[in-house]
Order: sequence, then C-alpha cells, then structure tokens
Amino acid sequence: MKPFIPKLVYFEPQALEYPLGKELKEKFEQMGLEIRETTSHNQIRNLPGENDVEKYRIAKSTLVVGLRKTLKFETSKPSAEYAIPLATGCMGHCHYCYLQTTLGSKPYIRVYVNLEDIFEQAQKYIKEREPEITRFEAACTSDIVGIDYLTHSLKKTIEFIGETEYGRLRFVTKFPHVDHLLDAKHNGKTTFRFSINSRYVIKNFEPGTGSFDERIEAAKKVAYAGYPFGFIVAPIYMHEDWEEGYEELFIRLKDALGELANENMTFELIQHRFTKPAKKVILQRYPNTKLEMDEEKRKYKWGKYGIGKYVYQKEEAASIEETISGYIKKYFPNGEIQYFT
Repeated sequence: MKPFIPKLVYFEPQALEYPLGKELKEKFEQMGLEIRETTSHNQIRNLPGENDVEKYRIAKSTLVVGLRKTLKFETSKPSAEYAIPLATGCMGHCHYCYLQTTLGSKPYIRVYVNLEDIFEQAQKYIKEREPEITRFEAACTSDIVGIDYLTHSLKKTIEFIGETEYGRLRFVTKFPHVDHLLDAKHNGKTTFRFSINSRYVIKNFEPGTGSFDERIEAAKKVAYAGYPFGFIVAPIYMHEDWEEGYEELFIRLKDALGELANENMTFELIQHRFTKPAKKVILQRYPNTKLEMDEEKRKYKWGKYGIGKYVYQKEEAASIEETISGYIKKYFPNGEIQYFT
C-alpha cells in the first residue's frame, strides 16, 4: 500500500520552536500540502465537510503538529508499564477500534514534536523503577508506524530506548512502512509486533490498513534486522467458520515466515469487545458494518475505569482461548503466548 500522505496539515505555533517542528514544516511545504495554523492541537474547529461522516473521513486524513504538554504517562497493561505519547489518532478505518470513542470528536492525527521533553519524562520513569525493567508502549493511541516515515519520531525513540539499560519499547502496527526503521540502533530493546487476523476480519473490518501479505513481509524485514518480534491476534472474532478461518491464518503465517517460523516470537490474544458508547459511534461512522455488537449475546465485564465492556460469554471465551492457543502450539512450538484477554 502507498504510505499515508495527509491532505491537510495544522501546526501549533509553538511546534516551530522545536527542530522536528521546523523540519516537518519544510518537508510539508516541499510536498505541496495545504498548511494551516491552530492555537491548540485539541481544538481543530474548522475542518471541511458537509456532514459528520464527511468531516470524520477528512479528519482521518488530517495531520496536526503540536506539543505534548501533559507529560504524565498513562499506564498500559498488560503489555507495558507506561504508554509513551508520540502520536494520537490513526489513518486506518478499523470498525472495531477503541479509538473510535476515546478520541471522540477528535479523530484527526496528532504528532508531538517536543521529543526531548517526552524522553526526559521516560527517563524519570525508568529511574524510579530501577533495577526493574520499564516497558513503554508506543501504540496505545495511534498506529505510529503508519506515520513515522514522515516524522521519524519512533525511530528516535527506538534509539533513545536502545541506549538505556532498563528501558524497553513495544508497539504494534497494521502498516508495512518499516524500511526507515531497519537500521535503527535498537540494541534488541524494542519489540516489533504486527496485528494479524483471519481473512474475514481483515476484509470486512480493517479498511485503510496494510494487507496480510504486506504486514508479514514487513515482519520478515524487522526480524532480519534483529528486532525481537511477535504478533497480536486482535480482535479474535467469532465469525462464521471462525475455527477454520483462524487455523488458515496460522498456516499462512507459518508458510510466509519460512525459516523464521522456528524463531522465538510472542503472541498476544485479545477477544473482540465493545462498549455501548463505542457501538453508537461505530454505527454512525460505518452504518453498513457487519460487526456483531448484540449486548444480549455478550457478557458484561466491568472495566477498571468504571466503563464496562461487552465480551464473549465465558464458555465462548474459553473456546477461543483453547482453539487459538492450540493453533499456536501446533504451528509455532517456539512461540510464547503472553496473555489472553
């Protein structure tokens, strides 16, 4: 797939006081992109579009360059201790994505240029936990790989973490644009994960992202560049003939990886879930979606922030975990299943 090119770019004035901000302004001017100014990356009020659906789609192709002023990192479990804030928003159109509601009325993509401040705060968190390892997740609020060929923020972060003793970096992507990251001095301290799924899920629910084959080709490049790597199977969705669909996924993955299939790699398993607010937003933005969100068929699970989620019934979840874990053990005997949730 072609790399993401924003149709519209906004800059906070303060962003131009930082080297990365100046660099991006020059780059976007040379690319001939329309550039506007905004007082805050949280207040883009004049987006074009005749209706909400049109404005949403335009927002997904809009990039806002600003500062990350709140430097208290959110916790990120089970995959890491902290989320490191490099960007917010994504150009993909995954129907089920939790960012549909967490980003609410701000689905545009924001990148932060005050990397020095972000790294300084990350160093403080590492210091507080020494000699424990501190893991940072860079993809909690964005698919950072999809935009990093423009900003190189992720590459700089990989090299920053690579120089620490107790820091580790993790992120997941559905995009194949990894070439600029292959020569980064990661020192084995960054784990690269790719999101994979059955044909049915990718075809019906993941428009605007890399194909399965593109993701796996990128995974192979990353593995040969020496990065620890793995896969997130998410959301695991009980579509018609889901058992066969997911077994085919792991067969295709094994075949595509070739000799790499025998390497140590991680797997993270996440069943499909949704909230009531998410369901409302998803149906507004993707009215023809095939995504099943029937509360009557699901189990209500309380969240730690007071917002409950609808997950599969206990027996269904157990079947999903047993089935998917069995496929991984069969086709990837050296693979490590880190969790199922």
